[in-house]
Amino acid sequence: MTKPFKRILFTGAAGNLGRRLRERLHEFADIVRLSDVADFGPAAQHEEIVLCDLGDRDAVMRMCEGVDAILHFGGISTEEEWAPIMQANILGMVNLYEAVHKLGIRRVVFASTNHTMGMYKTTDLVDATMPPRADGYYGVSKVFGETLSRYYWDRFGVETVCIRIGYCWPEATNYRQMVTWLSLDDLVQLLHRSLVTPRVGHTIAFGISDNEGRWWDDRHAAFLRYKPKDSSQQFAHKLPQTVEYPPADDITTFYQGGVFLHNGPKYKP
Repeated sequence: MTKPFKRILFTGAAGNLGRRLRERLHEFADIVRLSDVADFGPAAQHEEIVLCDLGDRDAVMRMCEGVDAILHFGGISTEEEWAPIMQANILGMVNLYEAVHKLGIRRVVFASTNHTMGMYKTTDLVDATMPPRADGYYGVSKVFGETLSRYYWDRFGVETVCIRIGYCWPEATNYRQMVTWLSLDDLVQLLHRSLVTPRVGHTIAFGISDNEGRWWDDRHAAFLRYKPKDSSQQFAHKLPQTVEYPPADDITTFYQGGVFLHNGPKYKP
């Protein structure tokens, strides 16, 4: 079958999710250019490898040359001190979109996060039109990325699908993970739909499998025709049969961000 693209760029290839996605990306393009700041091994036959610090504007421009579309998973992927987040997730995002604009790349899929709205309560149903409520510096940086990508759509016509990724690990082991779980197969399908759907403009989609007890309403991205095949219910039998109630003042049970609320802010002047 003909693949949708000749060459795509995948940033963040050395990360936990990047390593798991790597072997699946050949479905999208003849050549997959993989990038990260650290060495992650040799290229396979259908791959190219470019080591790049997202904070280096010239290096980012070279990294993006000759690609048809970008899957941007690079940067800091958890709560951290502000300085590295600013370098990779703020400055790095600006460098990437300037390269995208100047090189005429028309489609980006941005790996955002559910932590952009982690301060909503677990009793809230959140959709893409509601104001972001980040639960830490990491979430704030992803809100910036979503806003920046919106600017490049409004101003220059660069199309972006921002995916607010849930808990994308092999298994769910607690209630929050059961609600937010995203299987790798479902993520691959969502990436494919985000790459090939015509006229996405600027879209925010929620990366979640077909789970029970949803916190997120994805109707504004329904035109992508993403239909998750998996569900966290397959792990329900592994959860404890007796419920241990947390302390009444445990904010991680009140807000969608969960344990990320205990991780920050981490600020060093």
